[in-house]
Amino acid sequence: MWTTLTFLTCLLVIGSVKSNDELHPLSDKFIQHINNQKSTWKAGRNFAPNVSMQYIKNLMGVLPNHKNFLPPVQVHNLEGVELPEEFDSREQWPDCPTIKEIRDQGNCGSCWAFGAVEVMSDRICIHSKAQTHFRFSANDLVSCCYTCGNGCNGGYPGSAFQYWVRKGIVSGGPYGSEQGCRPYEIPPCEHHVNGTRQPCTGTEDVTPRCVRECESSYTIPYDTDRHFGSKSYSVSSTVEQIQTEIAQNGPVEGAFSVYADLLNYKSGVYQHVTGSFLGGHAIKILGWGIENNVPYWLIANSWNSDWGDNGMFKILRGEDHLGIESSIVAGIPKL
Repeated sequence: MWTTLTFLTCLLVIGSVKSNDELHPLSDKFIQHINNQKSTWKAGRNFAPNVSMQYIKNLMGVLPNHKNFLPPVQVHNLEGVELPEEFDSREQWPDCPTIKEIRDQGNCGSCWAFGAVEVMSDRICIHSKAQTHFRFSANDLVSCCYTCGNGCNGGYPGSAFQYWVRKGIVSGGPYGSEQGCRPYEIPPCEHHVNGTRQPCTGTEDVTPRCVRECESSYTIPYDTDRHFGSKSYSVSSTVEQIQTEIAQNGPVEGAFSVYADLLNYKSGVYQHVTGSFLGGHAIKILGWGIENNVPYWLIANSWNSDWGDNGMFKILRGEDHLGIESSIVAGIPKL
């Protein structure tokens, strides 16, 4: 029999859950609510409370049907393969500086392109035994790959690697760097209250125009500067297959579902505990390990180094958490 007390208790619980769902994702109360769950990670402030949530949602640039554009799966023969308990590409290939870099996609849903060019840049160094250092241009990829999706309005990580093989991509550093043929054109914005960057608004920047020529300060012609991939592929979703791919060939690009609690990640091994779904996001996976008996993937994000753990985060490994293991793509550079 339901008593009046039981009914009132249920109402209180329902009301409590509802109020937690309605907490603003960038509020102190939401951060406190995450930490009250005593999960495997800690939350803190990465974005000012007044940063537009539309800006946040614009960062999630993996389109919902992206799995339809994955290249064929390549499977490793695991016989005789011994995998370490921990692996970090930054330590494995210390002479490849791009592995350590954290980029900034700005006010544009270009994460699909950033994860791709980061992996390409790392791998051309790794496979050339640190003889070739080339920062592939996110600007060139996001503006010129018309089969990759919708530029700043989202795209397909798998198509990015296929485009690399077919058309090639030129060099390009961060916004304002004048590095390479086509540096990134979209400026970073200010996540925090006090800073020198422009505000993060809800209005997404327009996809840069595809210009097949280098900026005037760069002396190499566009067609000469293009570097290609020799093949592109997906990686099987089993943990050992992904680990073997990273250990043998370098970092990979992954995609997963982002919920509001990730915005506030600071340390530990992330797993979703609360908050609403925001969209699909692409990142670079560069290693793995175990922290406090919790297995994780080591990930570089593209929201600047002032987000998370110096631009990095760890996410639960081995359960395809939020799809992190089921959309891995990569490729081999043509040297």
